[in-house]
Amino acid sequence: MYSKFQLGLKYIRHCLSASNGRGHGVHSPFVFDFITRVLNDKNNYEDYERVEIVRQKMLDDRTVLAVEDYGAGSSPGKSHHRSVAGIARTAVKPKKYAQLLYRIVKYYQPNTLIELGTSLGVTSSYLKLANNSSNFYTLEGSPEIAEVARKNFQTLEVNNSDDRQQPVKLIEGNFNYTLPAVLYHLGTVDFAFIDGNHRRQPAEDYFHWLLAKSNYYSIFVFDDIHWSREMEQAWDNIKEHIAVRCSIDLFHFGIIFFRQEFKEKQHFRIRW
Repeated sequence: MYSKFQLGLKYIRHCLSASNGRGHGVHSPFVFDFITRVLNDKNNYEDYERVEIVRQKMLDDRTVLAVEDYGAGSSPGKSHHRSVAGIARTAVKPKKYAQLLYRIVKYYQPNTLIELGTSLGVTSSYLKLANNSSNFYTLEGSPEIAEVARKNFQTLEVNNSDDRQQPVKLIEGNFNYTLPAVLYHLGTVDFAFIDGNHRRQPAEDYFHWLLAKSNYYSIFVFDDIHWSREMEQAWDNIKEHIAVRCSIDLFHFGIIFFRQEFKEKQHFRIRW
């Protein structure tokens, strides 16, 4: 894992070398549309406030949980017992990025979604609320954290089942076992958010398992692609895979597309 100082330097280099995030000079119509209609969508959706109220409650919650962590983690200072507030502060996606995921799902309306790393269910709720009729699976390694997420789903009513809405399917356990089991029963994966483990080999394994269920419209988002040398290598290998036609590097997120309208591979670094 890079230090905060190293990450800061890397982020500065990213900003200096990346495009300006307004779409100027981007010749791909698809990517220009993504930048203008998704990345820079300034609408204040009602769901934002609903989820952020729950986030604030988590930030104020001093309950201590026994945490089972199978991966490298995404923050320093891990221990086997952590407060809900500590998890909310260091392991839950910041509002800016969680709301970007919401906009991606809201705009493209993928039907089958998978999230690796439920945590407290804040980002999960954003994903589900963006398309309530979606078939949404979220995977979490720690049972006590998963229980908090379930309560948050109830608070936000993302598990109310009716003719238009399917409940969130929260699966507990090691991703190495739970992800193949989930994928076995699915025909396709239209959207995946990979936020777990943060090591090269598992990240690449998850990509290949998900890839087998991808289609023309699939979108995969990888978290913390510059978190460590390992994750940077994983990101480089993933975006260079023959099936990937386009990648967008936002520094904290890496997004890949499989659309064959890209006759040649296109890789974008965007300052955002």
